[in-house]
Amino acid sequence: MLTILDKYILKRYLATFSVMLLMFIPIGIIIDVSEKVNKMIANKVPIKEIAVYYFDFTIYFANLLFPIFLFLSIIWFTSKLANNTEIIAILSSGISFSRFLRPYIIGATAVSLFALLMGFFLVPSASAGFKNFRYMYLNNSGVSGMRDNSDVYRQISDNEYIYVSNFNNVSNVAFNFSLEKFKDGKLEYKINASRLKWNPKDSTYTMFNYKKRTIGLLDDSFEKADKKEAKFNFDLDDLTPVVFIAETLSYGDLTSFIDKERKRGSSNINTYLVVLYKKYSIPVAAFILTIIAVSVSSMKRRGGMGSNLAIGILLAFSFVFLDKIFGVLAEKSSFPPIIAVWIPNIVFGILAIYLLRNAKR
Repeated sequence: MLTILDKYILKRYLATFSVMLLMFIPIGIIIDVSEKVNKMIANKVPIKEIAVYYFDFTIYFANLLFPIFLFLSIIWFTSKLANNTEIIAILSSGISFSRFLRPYIIGATAVSLFALLMGFFLVPSASAGFKNFRYMYLNNSGVSGMRDNSDVYRQISDNEYIYVSNFNNVSNVAFNFSLEKFKDGKLEYKINASRLKWNPKDSTYTMFNYKKRTIGLLDDSFEKADKKEAKFNFDLDDLTPVVFIAETLSYGDLTSFIDKERKRGSSNINTYLVVLYKKYSIPVAAFILTIIAVSVSSMKRRGGMGSNLAIGILLAFSFVFLDKIFGVLAEKSSFPPIIAVWIPNIVFGILAIYLLRNAKR
């Protein structure tokens, strides 16, 4: 049962958070427009495409920075309470600091659940539109830059592996193709071709400078041809996935995609896992940052609200810095993604406990 105090704090808390979103998202859009307007004009981007892009941008931007917006809005609102000595009056009436925290935790729960649902269902499609627009109209690499086309190595079944050194998704041609098939842990045969061309009409591949070596018990057999057509159990989208594909998939599709890519020996597994784990870590960060924000701003300081905001901005940038550093570390090395994603929450969780204990004194 919510008391009058709970409703008062919760209402002010959510209202401040909403104002923060409504204030910073337009600023983000204005900055983005000023940076990209020349390219949009040069590439003659349709107005409808631009409107859809900025709708997707709003969702993508809000989801990316919502813990920070939440954090700064709590510091702003709670600092005002502290400056008006409202917090002193509340605590002097016999209400404990833990009880004072309750409406904040309720608010953080509501915002986190909303963010979790957004991350599972709304953000993937917005992310796809946002990224596609940037590659299509704003990046010099265009559509070809959307795909991971170099040194592609895949496991296409339990005992088959393929490799291409490069793939051109405009001409649908792969270079330096090889396929290895194993049986009982031993190589059964290997196919090589200087070029591999996809034929969409009949879903076949044409191999140029085709060579096949079949391993025998005593002697190996060889087969050669200038050109040979064949069917394989993979397609070009599997061979060269979009580099940002993980961000565009819903939770169920993402887990299935990761399982498939793991079997294929994808080198981007850590990148996909970082995206998966962040769907959970970002909402949890809202609770941790809420406790830190209340603990920092509930005490009246000499510098007032400005001092609290300065501390809050410093902590917010520290959180973002840790999140980015460990995210890149997991993507580019063998560092476990689950640890990399949760380290900022663990570090700031310890800080939250320390600040909360000090605030209760």
